[in-house]
Parts: sequence; C-alpha cells; structure tokens
Amino acid sequence: MFLRDTLLNRLRRGCETLAYPHGPAPALPDRHGGALRLDAARCPLDCAACVAVCPTQAITRLPTEPTALDLGRCIFCAECVRVCPAGAITQTGDHRMAARHREDLVLGAPGREQLRLAEALGEQLRNLFGRSLRLRQVSAGGCNACEADTNVLSTIGWDLGRFGIQFVASPRHADGLLITGPVSQNMELALEKTYAAVPDPKVVIAVGACAIAGGPFRGNPPIRDGASPCVPVDLYIPGCPPHPLTILDGLLRLLSPAGIPASF
Repeated sequence: MFLRDTLLNRLRRGCETLAYPHGPAPALPDRHGGALRLDAARCPLDCAACVAVCPTQAITRLPTEPTALDLGRCIFCAECVRVCPAGAITQTGDHRMAARHREDLVLGAPGREQLRLAEALGEQLRNLFGRSLRLRQVSAGGCNACEADTNVLSTIGWDLGRFGIQFVASPRHADGLLITGPVSQNMELALEKTYAAVPDPKVVIAVGACAIAGGPFRGNPPIRDGASPCVPVDLYIPGCPPHPLTILDGLLRLLSPAGIPASF
C-alpha cells in the first residue's frame, strides 16, 4: 500500500526537472543581481568611492589607468553599485559568469566592460570526454556555501546527471576536480595529492571567490589565496556563492562551443 501510494504521488507530480538549457533560464533572485558591468569611462576623475567600500579589494584605481573590477575577487555584495555616483558599475541580472582564463574576469579596460565568457575545451578533449564528465569535488577550507550550491545540481530539479556530468567519490575515477574554498594550509597537500591521483588528461574547475582568489580571506597567512597557486585551473566560476545556474552554465560551456551539448 505504501509503495503504491508513493508511486502514484510521484506520477501525479510529473517531471519536475528544470527545462533549462532548452527552455528559458529561471530568473535569479532579486538579491542576487547577476554579473556586474563596469563602464570605466563614466568614472569621475576624483572619485574612488567604490574602492573604499569593497571588502575584498576587488576594485582598483591607479592614477594612469582606468578603474578595474576583478570579478574573481568580488563577493557581489553590491556596495560598489550603491555608492557609485555615476552609475559606472551596474548589475546585469545575467547568470553567465564562467571564464577560462583568470584575466578574463577583470573588467575596466576599453572594450572590457563585461567579462569574456568561457570557451569550450579543445576538440581533442571534448572527443575524449564526450558526454561523460566525472568530477571529484574538493572542499579546501570553504564555508560550505559553494559546496551547498554545487550539491543542489544533483537534486531532482537540476539533475546534473542528464548532461553526463556526475560527482564521484574517488579521484582515480574522475576526469577532473571541482574545487571550493580558499585552500587552507591544512588542505594544500591533500589537494595536490588528489590532483595527482586524477588520470591525465584532466580539468580543474575553481568555484567561488575563495577558490579563485581567496575571497574575504585573501592575504591571511593560513590560506593560499585560491587553487591556482597549487594546481592549474581550467575554468573559473565567480560568485559568493555562485548560483547553481551559474555553475551549470560554466560546466556546459566546457563541453560545447555553444554552451549546451548538442546531443541533449
């Protein structure tokens, strides 16, 4: 009786998996704001209000250079948006933020008002991985926020497995690592050993401001300011924490030039 009622209830509920990426992307919460945009040409010459309020030194302004905003360091608190008198920094509401190169996350130079989105892996690697990408997640001293939003992707609403992407328990069964946290000294050796245990060729994905650049902990002696000083990183996904939609978009961009595997 219990089993029958359970199955009937499940059938009545129907498919609850998000239609994305074939349907429209779900709207981000109002408090999220999405990726930031910087129009440095609008910055007043005598203004540095955004630099003063940034808690992670993600914004810099040198005398002879335009204002620069590093989305890899940014925790998206939106204080810079609030204090900017010229509206040079704005929220776009766009969930897409993953980048292949660290420098692509830095805004402000002419033509770089918005970040350069990630490109797919090379054809040889895409052919090798195909529809299968197995990732070992490493929590390298994180607060569990990025870990929680990564875990959401395995729930019924997101169903990461439908894209052939799964998290595995052993690095020896993995195609790469997904790293969260600023990499504490106590986790540095563990991360390096885990990386070494993944068979070649492999990919490394840094998720969140901490894994990219140390986040709010940057500059503290007990941490390494992100994964890059320890292992080579192939994909950077900004946020504090990144929205699950941002993480999913970044993962799909590795598998297909269009950001969506053509076979799905």
